[in-house]
Amino acid sequence: MELIVDRVSKQYGSKIAVDRVSLKLQKGVYGLLGANGAGKTTLMRLICGILKPTSGTVSLWAGDKEESSGGTLAGGGGLDVSTEEYRAHLGYLPQDFGYYPDFSGMKFLLYMAALKGLDKSYAKKRALELLDLVGLKEVYRKKIKTYSGGMKQRLGIAQALLAEPKLLVLDEPTAGLDPKERVRFRDLIARLGQDNIVLLSTHIVSDIEHIADTVLMMKDGQLIYQGKWDETQGNLEAFYLQQFGEV
Repeated sequence: MELIVDRVSKQYGSKIAVDRVSLKLQKGVYGLLGANGAGKTTLMRLICGILKPTSGTVSLWAGDKEESSGGTLAGGGGLDVSTEEYRAHLGYLPQDFGYYPDFSGMKFLLYMAALKGLDKSYAKKRALELLDLVGLKEVYRKKIKTYSGGMKQRLGIAQALLAEPKLLVLDEPTAGLDPKERVRFRDLIARLGQDNIVLLSTHIVSDIEHIADTVLMMKDGQLIYQGKWDETQGNLEAFYLQQFGEV
C-alpha cells in the first residue's frame, strides 16, 4: 500500500496554503511538523478528500505505481482521493472530532459504524476489539461526557479504525493531553504504524522524536524536510526552533 501525493497545491484567492507538495508514504508512522499556518491541516484535509486540490493529485496504490494498471486496489491500480473506494481505506481523526456527550463509548462506535455501513454483528465485535485496543473496555458503558480528554482522543482513534483502514490521518491527536496520556497515545500510534500508513500532524517535537519513522516539516505551504532523523543530524528540536522560532 502506498499513498501518492503528486504536486498538490491548494490556493485561496492570492494565498497559497499548500504549494506543490509531493509525498510517497508506505507502511509506518510519518510525523508532520510545522508552526500554526504552515499548511499541515490543509494538507491533511486534501489527503482525506475534505478539500479539493487546486492542482495535483492524491491516490492510493496497492503496488508499484509504474507497473500498476486499472482502477482498483485489488487489480493493483490507484484509487483517486475523490472516490468512495479511496475513502473506504481511510481513517481520520480531526483535531476536534464531533461526538454526542450523552452517548456511551460503545453506543458512539456503533452509531459511527452504522454511518459507515458496517454490518451490525461485525460492528459490535469490532467495537469491542477497538475499545480493548485503546484501553476503554472497562468504561465503554459510561457516557462520553464523563471521559477525560485523553479518553476522548482514544475513542476518536477507535472510530477512525472501525473499517480497518490502511491509511490513518491524525491531526494534533496529543494536543491538550497530560504527559501520562501522551505517552499512552504515542505507544498506541506506534503500534498502529506497524501495519498501516499513519500520518500524524503535531507541533510537539518530542512526540515526533518518540514515534515517527519519518519526519516531515512544512513551512509556508511547502515541505522543507522529508526523511529519517537521527542523532548524527543534530537535535531535532533545535532544528525546528531554528526554522520556526517556536517549540
